[in-house]
Amino acid sequence: MTDAAVIFDVDGVLIDSYQSHFQSWQLMLSELGEEFTEETFRGTFGRTNRDIFADLFGEKYSADQVSTASDRKEQLYREIIAREFPSIDGAVELIDALSEAQFLVAVGSSGPPENVAQTLESLGRADRFAVRVTGADVTRGKPDPQVFQLAAEKLGVTPQQSVVFEDAPAGVVAAKAAGMACVALTGTATRTQLQDADLIVDSLRDVAVGQVRGLLL
Repeated sequence: MTDAAVIFDVDGVLIDSYQSHFQSWQLMLSELGEEFTEETFRGTFGRTNRDIFADLFGEKYSADQVSTASDRKEQLYREIIAREFPSIDGAVELIDALSEAQFLVAVGSSGPPENVAQTLESLGRADRFAVRVTGADVTRGKPDPQVFQLAAEKLGVTPQQSVVFEDAPAGVVAAKAAGMACVALTGTATRTQLQDADLIVDSLRDVAVGQVRGLLL
């Protein structure tokens, strides 16, 4: 089925990165003398660093300061996941099954390209992904659909030929705004928060290739 595509978000879908991101945000902001609670973090998960800084601090920090702090946060994050990589259960098997069923496979993530590359390499499946769209490629973060629209464009498929895998409400909104079907994985958010997705699952092992194909019919 080479005219069909799946676009994976990364954080919370391929890697259980919630705690790693929280820890890296907390460490980086403590270096700036700022407090950062998990409650605050929970409401920002899945968004770009630029947007998070704007929401938390307004114009307190200059664009250069935000960029430097963001780079530091991501460096800390990669150090954390390098020590112990927390893959999502069933991710490797699902990637393999979709690839073998002739789906085109892409990443559509707000994260830095270095984080995405480290995740795909750690999964041992970097070669399965025909396209990677990351935070370096977009100017608007989720819930804006830009990241998924660009991934489909690079794959050469239409939104109607694309299924997005997401874990965050903002990502589900972005997928639907792009005109794409969406499978939502619980964990980061509840079923109620993900209710706009076309299919909600508690584990990637619950997803069959036939179900993904059915979302495109």
